[in-house]
Amino acid sequence: MKSKSLDFRQIEWWIVTTAFLSIILFNLFGFRPSFHESSGYEIFKYVARLAVPLTLYVAFHLVHMVLLPKYERDQKPALPITFTILIATVSLLICALLAYNTDLTRAPFPTFYLGVVGIYVCYLIAAYILEQALTPPRIRDFQIYNILRLVFIYLFTILFLIQLLIITNPGPLIVLGMVVPGLIFLSLYYFYLVYQNRQAGKIKRARWFNWGLMAMILFVFFVISTESNKEEIFFLGGIPTVAFLQVILFPLANLIFKKYDSYMGKIFTLTNQVDQGTAGMDFLRSQINPHFLFNALNTLYASALIENADKTADGIQKLGDMMRFMLHENQLPRIPLSREIDYLRNYLDLQMLRFGNQANLELDIQIQDGTCHGEIAPMLLIPFVENAFKHGISAKEKSWIRLNLRCISGSVHLDLVNSVHPEKPVAEKSREESGIGLENVKSRLAMLYPEQHQLSIIANDSDFFVHLSVQIHS
Repeated sequence: MKSKSLDFRQIEWWIVTTAFLSIILFNLFGFRPSFHESSGYEIFKYVARLAVPLTLYVAFHLVHMVLLPKYERDQKPALPITFTILIATVSLLICALLAYNTDLTRAPFPTFYLGVVGIYVCYLIAAYILEQALTPPRIRDFQIYNILRLVFIYLFTILFLIQLLIITNPGPLIVLGMVVPGLIFLSLYYFYLVYQNRQAGKIKRARWFNWGLMAMILFVFFVISTESNKEEIFFLGGIPTVAFLQVILFPLANLIFKKYDSYMGKIFTLTNQVDQGTAGMDFLRSQINPHFLFNALNTLYASALIENADKTADGIQKLGDMMRFMLHENQLPRIPLSREIDYLRNYLDLQMLRFGNQANLELDIQIQDGTCHGEIAPMLLIPFVENAFKHGISAKEKSWIRLNLRCISGSVHLDLVNSVHPEKPVAEKSREESGIGLENVKSRLAMLYPEQHQLSIIANDSDFFVHLSVQIHS
């Protein structure tokens, strides 16, 4: 209730539908004539008691659920107003003919119809005033607005039932005006004073509130039966009421509250998981970003020592592009795949500044990005390439890195092979190959692309092979 407005049009429809349904049912079974003994007039009057509320309901549905939404959507009043006048005229004529000819009203004009229309118009005005006065940005949230509008819906429904007492018995008014509020009050009493105490382990206090209420109900019925000198009020009213509460209402309420607690617990758990996942993603990114930045800076430092100023300036420009990528686009959930590939090209160019003149290094880079369209999470490809340059190049032995990047059928595919140099200690090699870069990207793939990626890593004495395919989002 705090975050957004309730769907009051649907709530209004359900409440009014319930009210009309109760009127029709009470009229159907409360005034049913005997068709063998009643005259045609009595049968016609019985039919009128059913047709009048049905006519009013159809008019309400057409105006409230069809014409008003059309006006709010199109902001063209001519057609809705014309049809509203037509519906009001037809429904008024039907109600007038049925009510006057069956003596439900003594005058040709059905005053109850004017009362119903007046109540409906007053409700619309009150709802508009509440919306203008009690919704953001005038107040912080929708809580007060939601509560007050629900109260207004209930009060205007009761006034509506009072207006229709002329064609129905008091049953619907008693049910909606007394029984329903009573059941709501008893359910709230049970929730706050019995159920919550049980959940908190205060069993004795819960029992006191439970049976204290039962004793109070029995005492009230006992006093009423004593004052009226009718013992059946106590036995036919008090005892069945207590039995209904203990056998039906409270167990049902207990089941509903447990389901509600379970539902809210699941929402709380899922919210925590999402928050933890988001925090984990941010943490993983914070670990990845400095790693690449420091590598690039070290590369530029070495290049500045051994190369001329033109190459150094070109490297600085590429580093600037990479830093802009990491500061801006890397914080987005998805980016165009072309930008990820641009970042990869800049990284490769920077590495070529460092290793391009190394005679024992064989590089085979193939990037086929002509069909690479769509979006992807940032920084999924580069960790594997960075790992190849970090662990696949030796200053003494022949080294190689073979990279093939392509897009096929809505997926980006990366095949990467680099040399392995066994002169490194086994423990160091194992620790480096499972370094933080690859572990982070594995975690991100699992969180962002479940069942939408394939990652294969194969290592032997001479080669380290990676195959990655990720589905591209259009």
